[in-house]
Amino acid sequence: MSEAINKVHHQLFIDGQWVDGDDKQTKEVINPATGKVIKTIAQAGEAETTRAIEAADKAFKEWSGMELKDRVNILRKAADLIEENSDYIAEVMTIEQGKPLAESKLEVIDGAETFRWNAEEARRLYGDIIPAPNAHHYEIIYQPVGVVAAITPWNFPSGMVTRKIAPALAAGNTVVLKPSGDTPLTAIAIFEQLEQAGFPAGAVNLVMGGSDVIGRTMTDSDTVRKLTFTGSTPIGQELYKQSAGTLKKLSLELGGHAPFIVHSDADVKASVEGLVAAKFRNNGQVCIAPNRVFVHEEIKEDFMTQLKTAVEALKVGNGMEEGTKVGPLIREDAIDKIKGQLDDALAKGAQLVTGGERLTEGAYVEGFFFKPTIIDNVNQSMNIFYEETFGPVVPVISFNDIDQVIAMANDTEFGLASYAYASSAKVIFELSTRLEYGMVGINEVKISNPETPFGGVKHSGFGRENSHLGLKEYVVEKFVNTRYL
Repeated sequence: MSEAINKVHHQLFIDGQWVDGDDKQTKEVINPATGKVIKTIAQAGEAETTRAIEAADKAFKEWSGMELKDRVNILRKAADLIEENSDYIAEVMTIEQGKPLAESKLEVIDGAETFRWNAEEARRLYGDIIPAPNAHHYEIIYQPVGVVAAITPWNFPSGMVTRKIAPALAAGNTVVLKPSGDTPLTAIAIFEQLEQAGFPAGAVNLVMGGSDVIGRTMTDSDTVRKLTFTGSTPIGQELYKQSAGTLKKLSLELGGHAPFIVHSDADVKASVEGLVAAKFRNNGQVCIAPNRVFVHEEIKEDFMTQLKTAVEALKVGNGMEEGTKVGPLIREDAIDKIKGQLDDALAKGAQLVTGGERLTEGAYVEGFFFKPTIIDNVNQSMNIFYEETFGPVVPVISFNDIDQVIAMANDTEFGLASYAYASSAKVIFELSTRLEYGMVGINEVKISNPETPFGGVKHSGFGRENSHLGLKEYVVEKFVNTRYL
């Protein structure tokens, strides 16, 4: 057993204390690379979640009323502790989630930077003065929402946690976090650092357990004034409905189905490198991963040759092994979904270029491994054209006209991320303005940074994370009209 897994806590964190659930219920955490149980963790229900909400409510006055410089110093201390313990947190993440250790380490370091950036941005939560009649003063001030409930997914068990709680805390709110049941240990490892950073008891709380019970407790609570969620569109829609009764503020970062467009004047080598980096990061289990690759017919032959070489060179394996570029999928059902999409596409005329099968021999026998895959001749009759693929499959579609490719790229209910490679200023302008997505990467696939807004449109949700816009998601605007008598 890993020393990091032995070290990490297994309990809930409520009101500054590590505690078991009331009924002592537990859940096993599985290593997707081996299929083996690595830890058994405590589970919360309605009662424990309610206590966590009450603890956050009690701590809100102290945390929001703290001198700004003191609050900033605690946030900076949290960032330092996360970075200092990044090797430990990254190892926990790789073992419970599967991604290569180098990817895990970068994710943890990015999370520390998210805390640092939001600590500084808290100093710039400026209000506004509005011109007013004589003897009046019009002012807009920003105040924290109150108690924030956060629900995070399994694919970025560190990044999603820090992206949500850092701005919430920076704005003066207190937090109750529910991480994914598949990857709770990374969240626990982060909360171990928050415990040492100096937050008041109750300012940060962690509950693990059944999504239905904990989610409903959060949405039904009038004390919870903000819910932030990252996950699938159907679950986001359900949380949206459940929150209607309490009219709480919401941020929903939901499904994606990103197009990746390679125009005739693109740098083919750069586009292949960008595609492989973006698509096979976390084994394709990324909401902003390219899911439909549109390649201009004039350059397609060269592009496909380079892409096949690059994909077949990827090393698949346990994320703890040096040199691994592609780890396991999170669960068995992820493989079932990929196989279903591939079977449908191939039956309707798609061509298998490479991959297309589960890896089951030798070191792969117990884990959830799938060979990096490329299919060509994909069209709009196939499920994979419309269904988000959370896995290592590259579907390629040909095009010969910019209006045609923009129409196909926009032919989806999702609108999170999009990518395009081109050289012409006119083509770049057309793509960047007409693609119906919250984010567009032109000749670049890195579109997530602490200082830049992250979020989508249509069925990909609403609200923004990161940037000054992300911080504003955790405040309410108050207008003050003063008349001087």
